[in-house]
Amino acid sequence: MDPLKTTPPPETKLHFLDYWRIIRIRKTVILAVFLLVVLTATLVTWILPVSYSSEARIKVDRDVSDIPGMTQTPLLPGYDPYFIQTEFEVIQSERILSNVVHQLNLSVEWGKKYAGGERLKTQETMTLLRNRMDLNPVRNTSLITIRVFSQDAEEAARIANEIAETYKEYRLAQRRELTMGGIRILEDRFQDQEKKVQAAQREVDELRAKLEISDADAAGTSPTTLLEAEVLRRLKAQQIEGEAAYVREATLLQELKTTAPEDLKSVLPTAVADPQLAELLQQLNLVEQERIRLARDLTDDHPAVVTVTRQIKDIETKIAQRADGIIRGLEKRVASMKAYLDSLTRNVEEAMRVDIEKAEKSRPYFEAKQRLEEVMRFRSILNLKLAQERIDVDLPRTAMVEIVDTAKPGLRPVRPNKPLNIALGVIIGLVVGVGLAFFIEYLDTSVKTIDDVERALQSPVLGVIPQNVGSLLQEGAESPHAEAYRVLRTNLLFSRKDDKLNSIAVVSAGAGEGKTTTVFNLATVFAQGNQRVIIVDSDLRRPTLHKRFGVSNSIGLTNYLLKQNKLEEVIQTSPLATLDFLPSGKLPSSSLGILNSAQMKDLIAQLKQRYDFVFFDSPPIMGVSDASILASEVDMTVQVIQYRRYPQPMNIRAKQLIEKVGGNLIGIVLNNINMSQDESYYYYSGYYHDYYYRSSESSDKDEAAGEKKADDSQAKVEIKKKY
Repeated sequence: MDPLKTTPPPETKLHFLDYWRIIRIRKTVILAVFLLVVLTATLVTWILPVSYSSEARIKVDRDVSDIPGMTQTPLLPGYDPYFIQTEFEVIQSERILSNVVHQLNLSVEWGKKYAGGERLKTQETMTLLRNRMDLNPVRNTSLITIRVFSQDAEEAARIANEIAETYKEYRLAQRRELTMGGIRILEDRFQDQEKKVQAAQREVDELRAKLEISDADAAGTSPTTLLEAEVLRRLKAQQIEGEAAYVREATLLQELKTTAPEDLKSVLPTAVADPQLAELLQQLNLVEQERIRLARDLTDDHPAVVTVTRQIKDIETKIAQRADGIIRGLEKRVASMKAYLDSLTRNVEEAMRVDIEKAEKSRPYFEAKQRLEEVMRFRSILNLKLAQERIDVDLPRTAMVEIVDTAKPGLRPVRPNKPLNIALGVIIGLVVGVGLAFFIEYLDTSVKTIDDVERALQSPVLGVIPQNVGSLLQEGAESPHAEAYRVLRTNLLFSRKDDKLNSIAVVSAGAGEGKTTTVFNLATVFAQGNQRVIIVDSDLRRPTLHKRFGVSNSIGLTNYLLKQNKLEEVIQTSPLATLDFLPSGKLPSSSLGILNSAQMKDLIAQLKQRYDFVFFDSPPIMGVSDASILASEVDMTVQVIQYRRYPQPMNIRAKQLIEKVGGNLIGIVLNNINMSQDESYYYYSGYYHDYYYRSSESSDKDEAAGEKKADDSQAKVEIKKKY
């Protein structure tokens, strides 16, 4: 499996304590956005014209009659959100606003203000008016607040009052129109109903004369006779009782017939009360008890036992004969009840037939009488409703719209609210600025923290190098920057699994990450520790180390690998006696694969024997294959990652390339940290500065002792972060 495809890019997650770090790093963006928003809000606030507001308060009720008892369902006063919302729409309707525009001549006045003197269309004026209106309910009441905004305080009050008055007149006119329309409809329906009553009365009179209905029968409300009320009730009661008795006896007979003969003697006593049967059962019980007593001492062949057994059979025969007689008697009784029931049913049916014939004869009269009563009842309802509506028109009623508070001109402008707008600008500016900063940070997938390195690359961080690091050969061993490289040196030494591992390649994913500076200064601190060190410039395409040493690059590594010069001829010395340098030399045209040669392997072996540590400066591993070749041939590889430069996936791929060729990546160097900007790394800069500042004031003896103590404690130095 290809290791380049096995490790997906890590998901960027922010820890809680990273938020303040992001704000500090992106403070320029935050500040710029904040100032832009605040200045824009302030400018707009000062440019906008001032406006005043005036409000009128009205009470709105449903249309309810003032006459008690006229309404069938009383309407309770109170807050009804659906009714209030409906009235909102009515107030803002074209019918109301067009009257307001006409009464106040707003089309002309606003045309002068906003259209250069040209009269506005009514529709345009109403649109402007709606935009300047604000309707609000007073919670849990039937009150509505009408608020109007205008640059003229007097105009705002005048418009608000006119809207309230127009709406009030509209509701009154609407109620009056609806009431008069209802009266006309009721009058027409009453006249129609009166005609129906007269026609129904004539039909009743004609049927009574035709059918010869007596006064007594005519006083009733249905064609029902006394026969149905008395005789039928009695006959039906007898029929029900007969059916119940028949069902009970027939059920008992059926149960006895289906009972086994041997079980009848136990079932019959509870089902039928028969003294003779009860006496036989008692005799049988006494004889059976006697047989049980004799069976205890005598055999079945004994005369006494035989006699008792014969008595039991005789009694059981009599019981069976008696049971058979009871069942036959029960059958006769059931048959007799069935005949009686049939006779009773025929009597009921006959009585009902006679009664129905009589009732059917007079039914048309009573049906006509019922129709007459219905049309008369509906006529009475219409007459009552008509009287109610006429009284409601003539008498005063409670106002459906009451102006509680009239609008008065405002004393101070309400728009724009300068303190509020500026405060909102400040809040929005901060929110947008911080949000944009976090968004930019989210899009930035470069390495920003030690956690990013360890989470993405799964490799330890050996050292953290600050910004603006120069040459330690020039700054000296007491430079604050030197301590960062001494920490790196210590961690590198303790990362070795074997003391024989002394060849180190320093690589990076891309150009400009500080790889050359790192290998130069790291070799310098090793040399300052009295260790024999050599730096080999393996960046054959863009060599720069010779410039730091101030030597020529005319001959070097390439000359030795091509066997043009001996090793002693290409190695250069430095101001430090323990630090040597091997330049890259001129790159020949036939240099393809020169680092992957047997001569290169031989060179590494020789240098490992001559020096305590051998450092190789390589080209970017993502650019050319030389770095991968070099990583496979040396003992250890250190990857340099510049702070906030390249995306994490690029650094991950660089690590994967090292591992793919079998390189031993022992850790990461996080380079070019802006200590002043990112307080996550303030620990390092603060420590270095304070330590060396105090050191410069101490004596030479104390300084030497302090350095010795620091060297002894190098093994305990760890990479730390402050969040």
